[in-house]
Amino acid sequence: MYNYLEGLNEPQRIAVEHRDGPIMIIAGAGSGKTKVLTTRIAHLMKNGVDAFNILALTFTNKAAAEMKERVEKALGNSEARNLYIGTFHSIFARILRVEAPKLGYPSNFTIYDTDDAKGVIKDIVKAMNLDDKHYKPAYILNRISAAKNGLIGPAAYRVDSAIQMEDAKSQRHRMADIYDAYANQCFKNGAMDFDDLLFKMHTLLTTFPDVLAKYQQRFHYVLIDEYQDTNAAQYSIIKLLGAVRENICVVGDDAQSIYSFRGATVQNILQFQDDYDDVKVVKLEQNYRSSQNIINVANNVIGNNQHQIPKELWTSNKEGEKIMLARTMTDNDEGKFVADAIKEMQMRNHYANKDFAILYRTNAQSRAFEESLRRMNIPYKLYGGVSFYQRKEVKDYLAYLRLVVNTRDEENLKRIINVPARGIGNTTVLKYISAANEHERTVWEIIENGSGNPKVDGFVQMIKGFQSMLQTKNAYDVAFAIGKYSGLVAELYNDKTVEGLARYENVQELLNSIKEFTETPDEEGEILDKSLGSYLQQISLQTDVENNKNDEDMDVVKLMTIHSAKGLEFPCVFVVGLEETLFPSSMSLYDRAGLEEERRLFYVAITRAKERLWVTYANSRYRFGTLVQNDESRFVQEIPLAYLDRTFSGASNRPQSGPSKGVSGMLNQNFDKVPSLKKLADKLATSTAAQKVHTPSADFTADDAADMSVGTKVEHQKFGFGTILTLEGGANNRIAGIDFGAGHGVKKIMLNYAKLRIVK
Repeated sequence: MYNYLEGLNEPQRIAVEHRDGPIMIIAGAGSGKTKVLTTRIAHLMKNGVDAFNILALTFTNKAAAEMKERVEKALGNSEARNLYIGTFHSIFARILRVEAPKLGYPSNFTIYDTDDAKGVIKDIVKAMNLDDKHYKPAYILNRISAAKNGLIGPAAYRVDSAIQMEDAKSQRHRMADIYDAYANQCFKNGAMDFDDLLFKMHTLLTTFPDVLAKYQQRFHYVLIDEYQDTNAAQYSIIKLLGAVRENICVVGDDAQSIYSFRGATVQNILQFQDDYDDVKVVKLEQNYRSSQNIINVANNVIGNNQHQIPKELWTSNKEGEKIMLARTMTDNDEGKFVADAIKEMQMRNHYANKDFAILYRTNAQSRAFEESLRRMNIPYKLYGGVSFYQRKEVKDYLAYLRLVVNTRDEENLKRIINVPARGIGNTTVLKYISAANEHERTVWEIIENGSGNPKVDGFVQMIKGFQSMLQTKNAYDVAFAIGKYSGLVAELYNDKTVEGLARYENVQELLNSIKEFTETPDEEGEILDKSLGSYLQQISLQTDVENNKNDEDMDVVKLMTIHSAKGLEFPCVFVVGLEETLFPSSMSLYDRAGLEEERRLFYVAITRAKERLWVTYANSRYRFGTLVQNDESRFVQEIPLAYLDRTFSGASNRPQSGPSKGVSGMLNQNFDKVPSLKKLADKLATSTAAQKVHTPSADFTADDAADMSVGTKVEHQKFGFGTILTLEGGANNRIAGIDFGAGHGVKKIMLNYAKLRIVK
């Protein structure tokens, strides 16, 4: 056993040694929160508190296991094994195993996972003769989950006017009936879903006073980790369990409350001092993780939130590098910049791949970074989700594209013949596969000349319609038509769950990449074959790579959403996509609570960095097939210029406030100090910053390419105004050499695919 109090700073020691009464420990990022919590438990046990009388609740099994291990090490014995340390769900499941018969459940009740729950809901929707495309299991489960986390049961759901208005607005008038039937079916099956472990625990404590008294007497001390992430059900249960002794210790950071979409409410930690008398408040403000410059930026950004517990992080770490702000022309250029910067830092400072993390607001943003890292042969791993091209909705979309180009592709045909659902079951498909094998033909050959099944025939005609576009339309036009007329995009658009919105964003990102493919010059400045087949060949070369092994210790760059990065730290961090309507999200711009949570999310991203931090954004990116001009995020404006590296900043001359709209170079000055960065700056200045952004004329309408000839003055939506210098090729594949001036130079453009306006 060692002296577990050794090495604690003064606020940490106060938090550890405080014994009775409510205490709130505000633990800033990187301030040693876990160390304080585990040392406090060890100190209680060392001073006579029985392990069986201590309850510690966490949000992850990993955190619980780490806490137990640290307590055991501090005490030098196995008493820590008797602690009630675990996640809310695991501890409450443990209690419910004992007490479930009081609620009418067997002690060995089943715990349904998400798929189990969706299966029950699917059967209920079918039994009620409801449209399963409108009453989707994922949406329904999301609604029920939110209700349970808010302690709203089926009966209360039915009479809640706000909830009923929401369901009426979405044309789902039977939601209350479904919730009621779902609860009854689970009860009949002797099963609880994940949210029931909270909901039923609360029901148990409020319905049976003897049970409540039993656990109030058992748990003399209650400790809660990440208190800012608790929801209404967790908050209420904690209040009930600690009501007698009020030996409640909550540890958290209101500045890191970022899970409102899961039902968490920052108000739980903000109002803690109002819930109890004589609350001891200890602020852990010394950061042991990050450099001074990173901490200064974090403080300045989060200081703009109105609703928070005042605190000021500080560190005795070295000042460190300034934050590097980079603006790029497009999101693809952003990906290139990040990959180049990683390679550069590896060469100059000998960082390993695993020292870098790329953090973004939405999973859909990963594509540009994945592609750029592949091109640079930089190994990476995607966390918190599958690789962009491995996501189901993206694979479904690509399967359509591949089948249209090659109808012999049986695997892709099988994948999407009933996606979206069109009533073609597995039995039908197996029949055609059997016939194809028997006659040594492809499945497509069996069904294309009349299958005898109207639904299959309709599918065939749809695919043939898409095929008729291949010779006359570019990759984007064909892909857009496929998404629209197959029903793929509409199905995802209509799914308003968090997961549904993410899937919709992903297919839009795929379309954006195809759009950019059709409009971006090749390396030599030429735009030649922009057909769907050419695009698929390019994608196949990019995606036909062995998946990264599932090993967190591998030397790979980490890619993840900021939500997934909470609790982690990295030597070098890129926080990307800092643009208005992306980060902060467009859904938060007109709501202070939402905007402040977005700012907290940026704060979390900043404080993941230990040594170096990059903040990047794109001046333009494709969204829904349209090139959109972006303003830099208001959060970027909240970073004082004093902490920005003006060598890297694309906004070194920007005013302290107000959005910066111009496009400037990545590396503007002090090149002589780092010659290799001068080379990178020259490359980026040519490809991004030197290119002027063009806003199409208000009356922009594409004209017929047949009316264009050498000398014709034209306007391009992206490149601006130019003059046709040369024309090559036949009537159906004319390639024009167009001089767009100093901003873009001469571009080779296929007139049949380009959208050009003739300037009179």
